[in-house]
Amino acid sequence: MVDFDDEVDVLVAGSGGGLAGAYTAAREGLSVAVVEATDKFGGTTAYSGGGGVWFPCNPVLERAGTDDTLDDALTYFRAVVGDRTLRELQETYVRGGRDLIEYLESDEHFEFQMFPWPDYFGAAPKARLDGQRHIVPVPLPAAELGELREHLRGPLDTDRLGAPPPDVLIGGQALIGRFLRALSGYPQVRLHRNAALVELIVEDGAVVGARVERPSGTTAIRVWRGVVLAAGGFEGNEDMRRHYGVPGDTRDTMGPPGNQGRAHQAGIAAGADTDLMDQAWWSPGLTHPDGRSAFALWFTGGIFVAQDGNRFVNESTPYDRLGRAAIERLRDGTLTLPFWMIYDDRDGAIPPIQATNVSMVESEKYEAAGLWHTADTLEELAAALGVPAANLVATVERFNAMVAAGADTDFGRGDEAYDRAFSQGELPLVPIERPPFHAAAFGLSDLGTKGGLRTDTAARVLGRDGAPIPGLYAAGNTMAAVSGTAYPGGGNPIGASMLFSHLAVRDMLAR
Repeated sequence: MVDFDDEVDVLVAGSGGGLAGAYTAAREGLSVAVVEATDKFGGTTAYSGGGGVWFPCNPVLERAGTDDTLDDALTYFRAVVGDRTLRELQETYVRGGRDLIEYLESDEHFEFQMFPWPDYFGAAPKARLDGQRHIVPVPLPAAELGELREHLRGPLDTDRLGAPPPDVLIGGQALIGRFLRALSGYPQVRLHRNAALVELIVEDGAVVGARVERPSGTTAIRVWRGVVLAAGGFEGNEDMRRHYGVPGDTRDTMGPPGNQGRAHQAGIAAGADTDLMDQAWWSPGLTHPDGRSAFALWFTGGIFVAQDGNRFVNESTPYDRLGRAAIERLRDGTLTLPFWMIYDDRDGAIPPIQATNVSMVESEKYEAAGLWHTADTLEELAAALGVPAANLVATVERFNAMVAAGADTDFGRGDEAYDRAFSQGELPLVPIERPPFHAAAFGLSDLGTKGGLRTDTAARVLGRDGAPIPGLYAAGNTMAAVSGTAYPGGGNPIGASMLFSHLAVRDMLAR
């Protein structure tokens, strides 16, 4: 028998989108403990610049007059995800977000607004090209968090560059801030930092508790209703990445340092089945002088070329699709890192990137690190990059000809709504013709791994025999992603984390 040090109804591991489960438990009268492995609350969600959720037909969108339907949204989601995940799981996600937002909005702590963001597969059936499946939290004054403000993670510029934290929280910080503010009003809630779940305690096949590692030692907590594993992915664990074949490097992930896969390992040790363990949410990454390639999007010019000087991708495609295109070429050897953004001097030497997630530092530092190059001719630029000059010149000439003709016949840049999202609906094709010419180094980044513990529609973790493990639930990037190998739309990762942690507690209450 285990000698327990503490007890609680619900234990939630992780403090990102899984806080929706903690909030649900507290609101419904259960005692809750949230254990966060690091010294800051928020997880990967707190790093999200948008903090949005992909929840079709939710009350925010309905008030805005959307004509979308859940059947249309499900048709789109299934067309994109295919049979890679269970159809029932997909339907649970697509249909469940509306009720969750209605539940949250009945509490004055939560407020959302529409933020149009096109679906990521614009050619798929029933894709929403006007972005009316996406909402974000309303900004929140940081002062409203009180003492909790100093324990909120990020944003990225604060954690990586030492920038002062903002006075107004936006995006993922606003979402986490709202959950923390709401949770602080419940006396039966305990929020623990520097507390990592490292082991699940199983009796007669059921999870009845967990061991939590703290600086002062390990504590055994008895759990009466259930454990929700929502502790993020394992993108920061180089050994796990290598073992499961996840492309990329730990230095280039956008996940916080606590995402080491300990919750995954605890679940697996308790008999959990896994899926999608070689997958992540991918993106191109601008390489910074510290050697880390960080998620970047919103390109207002430039093209990407490989080491042979040839273009290889639609540069305006959604970031996960662009990252996957790069991975395919890395695997067959037709691409090596870094690859290069080539652009002209129409806007100066700074790369034409409007959202770098981690802000650019002084140009001189990129130049000194060999990451940015400038030359009077394309031939000279090619020499600086070590790529065949004839290929680079021919690539730029071909691209300029397609710009003049008004169509990218090579890679379809501008064919889908997302491609045009950052160019006011116009073709995102800008010629490269004004010297001097420039190049900026890019690598492969990710927003976290998406492989994890297999679950059913109630977020119950499934054992290797296919049956639910009593008392164990998963959500977020600790759960095998409902979207499979696809990224259907902005806000899918956070939305799934919130919804399935909420459904986990709903299942506990029903039992």
